[in-house]
Amino acid sequence: MEDFTHYTVMKNEAVSFFDFSKDALFVDATLGGGGHSEEILKRMTPNSHLISFDIDDDAINYSKERLKDYKNLTIVKSSYTNVKKVVHELGYEKITGGILFDLGASYHQLTKQERGFSFTKEAPLDMRFNKDAEFSAYDVVNAYSEQDLAKIFFEYGEERYSRKIAKRIVEKRAKNPIKTTVELANIIKYSIPFSKSKIHPATRVFQAIRIEVNNELKNIKITLNNLFDLLDTNAIISVISFHSLEDRIVKETFKTYSKSCRCELSEPICKCGGPLLSLLNKKPIEASEEEIIENLPSRSAKLRVAKYIK
Repeated sequence: MEDFTHYTVMKNEAVSFFDFSKDALFVDATLGGGGHSEEILKRMTPNSHLISFDIDDDAINYSKERLKDYKNLTIVKSSYTNVKKVVHELGYEKITGGILFDLGASYHQLTKQERGFSFTKEAPLDMRFNKDAEFSAYDVVNAYSEQDLAKIFFEYGEERYSRKIAKRIVEKRAKNPIKTTVELANIIKYSIPFSKSKIHPATRVFQAIRIEVNNELKNIKITLNNLFDLLDTNAIISVISFHSLEDRIVKETFKTYSKSCRCELSEPICKCGGPLLSLLNKKPIEASEEEIIENLPSRSAKLRVAKYIK
């Protein structure tokens, strides 16, 4: 089996709201190293089925080997944005058990040198979850306008020096294309004032570029808003996010669809049909102290769970 470093964040908490007592269809929208999928497979009935999605070949190859003894599993190389299409193609009408999202990049992606996610390891500017995709971090860094760079650094990275960094990148690439992670990290480092912060100055910009390359925020927003007609009554949506931008989208989406009425205030009569979701945790669930000690990145994870009630 290929070396694949993986830690399953909130493995038990993420699936604890699912009802495993009856035959059902479950979906793991983000397979990764297969930890959540395996937990679902262990708990569900023999006649239940799990469909697991990923676009990363490394994750798929690793998880296929890890989960090879489970028969009621279908692993699909596809984005979770295609969940409705794939579920129907596989002959299912509804997700009757629930769907789990574990958002963001995996530890394997962030630390595998040649994937180009890390600013501490020399590698080509890549950052693609799907290695078959043509668009990469190189294209963002070398083709986006100064204005567009500043915008994504600010919106997706919450970088206060976004304009200064964008200006320096455009100046540097005018002489020669920016090709590597370390080269970009150094440009960022020398674009902003010195800080004693333990956070590397390139952290927020690299996050922003990764989100842009993989359409992460757009994908989760669109998918959550278009998921409801695929869910059976009492199906669970369980979402783990790792930064405030993701969590904000999940929180706002769940809040909107759990309202007693979603109609415009100008509407004299309610036409929306009432709430679609029931929130199962008002505040996000966070990793335990024990888990954080074992896996430090777990400290930023937030789990929100809702039930489809229509």
